[in-house]
Amino acid sequence: MISHMRRLLSLSTAMVMASTAIAAAEPSAELIAAAKAEGTLTTIALPHDWCGYGAVIEGFKAKYGLTVNELNPDAGSGDEIEAIKANKDNKGDQAPDVIDVGLSFGPSAKAEGLIQAYKVSTWDSIPDTAKDADGFWYGDYYGVMAFEVNKDLVKESPKDWADLLKPEFANMVALAGDPRTANQAISGVFAAGLSSAGGDVAKSGEAGLAFFKELNAKGNFVPVIGKSAPLAQGTTPIILRWDYNALADRDTLAGNPPVDVVIPASGVVAGVYVQAISAYAPHPNAAKLWMEYLYSDEGQLGWLKGYCHPIRFNDLAKNNKIPKELLDKLPPAAAYEKAVFPTLAEQEAYKETITKGWDTVVGANVQ
Repeated sequence: MISHMRRLLSLSTAMVMASTAIAAAEPSAELIAAAKAEGTLTTIALPHDWCGYGAVIEGFKAKYGLTVNELNPDAGSGDEIEAIKANKDNKGDQAPDVIDVGLSFGPSAKAEGLIQAYKVSTWDSIPDTAKDADGFWYGDYYGVMAFEVNKDLVKESPKDWADLLKPEFANMVALAGDPRTANQAISGVFAAGLSSAGGDVAKSGEAGLAFFKELNAKGNFVPVIGKSAPLAQGTTPIILRWDYNALADRDTLAGNPPVDVVIPASGVVAGVYVQAISAYAPHPNAAKLWMEYLYSDEGQLGWLKGYCHPIRFNDLAKNNKIPKELLDKLPPAAAYEKAVFPTLAEQEAYKETITKGWDTVVGANVQ
């Protein structure tokens, strides 16, 4: 659980928590055979440009020969949980085997009996502070909330959250999801609030809603889910999203338009995502094999290539498993020194404040 983390951590400090165990384990032949007998893995909410998932999925298919049935790539964490609930008795194509959700959704899904325990072969190299002791959920990667900016339309990028309120950013600023259901969007609202509340986490949920109420009233907020296409088209020239998504867009768009990725001067929020297997998974062995792949050196480096810091980063680095050219493409650690890692209790509090208060305080229906 993240509750034992100090609130202020640099990225390097965060990863020092990893075990020193060398992760060389492989999935058993029995598991591989059972997964191949099932033949299919059903995923949900894994857009190919998120965290390098396109290449990760292809790598899994190539290694094990399974079919991957991909549901609703643009779903949020809340949608993933609802998909499990809605398909408890359904073993068909609409029932997800696995989920990748914001940290706060892990314990709540466990409490509701929606996920099952499984410890991957590399379990010991996952930091204790980022996994459920019983194996129901485990951290996979993290990043920080950043500004992704279309430089063709924004000549001077915003440097901090307060800058987004300036008149020159009229009709430009978007969240990367629905703040009533999507963890990435909830984190964006919280980060804005953390900045305007002077770093007071307890006040940041309400402060974030107040910030977006003002941003909307000024006409700067665009109620459209921000991603690479509307960014490039100019519909959402400034997107508030995880740094790894923004950096991936920068590479994919390749200068058309040029993209600036800004870590704000304050309100720097780190987000940890977690993996879990549905308690009702139609393909439980394929799900376990998927987890084994994600937490292998190959899978972890696949996320890093997508600019996500994988949860086993320190273990990989210590064992010289990370190519230098890959490390060189990542943002410098100095930009992350003010990063705040909210505890689970803090996340649950601001998540409730933001999801329940968005409609009444801000009133902008994000689509």
